[in-house]
Amino acid sequence: MSVVIIDYGSGNLHSAHSSFARANAESDTGFEIKLTSDPDEVRKAQRIVLPGVGAFADCASGLHAVDGMVDALTESVHKLGKPFFGICVGMQLLADRGLEHGTHRGLSWIAGEVEKIKPSDPDLKIPHMGWNTLDVMNNHALLDGIPLGPDGLHAYFVHTYHFKTTLPANDILETNYGGPVTAMVAKDNIVGTQFHPEKSQKLGLALIANFLKWSP
Repeated sequence: MSVVIIDYGSGNLHSAHSSFARANAESDTGFEIKLTSDPDEVRKAQRIVLPGVGAFADCASGLHAVDGMVDALTESVHKLGKPFFGICVGMQLLADRGLEHGTHRGLSWIAGEVEKIKPSDPDLKIPHMGWNTLDVMNNHALLDGIPLGPDGLHAYFVHTYHFKTTLPANDILETNYGGPVTAMVAKDNIVGTQFHPEKSQKLGLALIANFLKWSP
């Protein structure tokens, strides 16, 4: 059994691999954690992770540039229902479109668009960078056992844009940065976080462990 972390030229792959491997070992879920740019490995995997850092358009172009990768993702995630985890821009790519430096098409797996954060306090700097608590908008299996809310664990963010979902039911977690900022989205077998679980220490490892045990 394998969990694949997709290498398409964008993402903190070493940290992501290390965190998933640690959570796998500590929760004894028995997966092989692989980095791959091979669509056939995606088709064979039991779970799929799409990281991403940088600009929306660059990540979208990079993903489409890997021959057969979008088709393999669509087949595995949509047709076969394999659990999928998008991280940062990997989560943003789930949207219908991104509005960073123009308008760019996403995968349209979760309805909505990626727009710039607009804090109500002009003293708050963009990009939003640092540690924040998380507020639950809708319950989800990946949150089981994780202390959240104002006194809960902190997650690490570094981003300028965030995912505004069309349907409130797809908005799982938010944080506050001069107003609500989307932190996690989900639909069926698909989840994504704006924060970096691989850099979020205890919270991140718990979330990854829940993903490895998740049966959507």
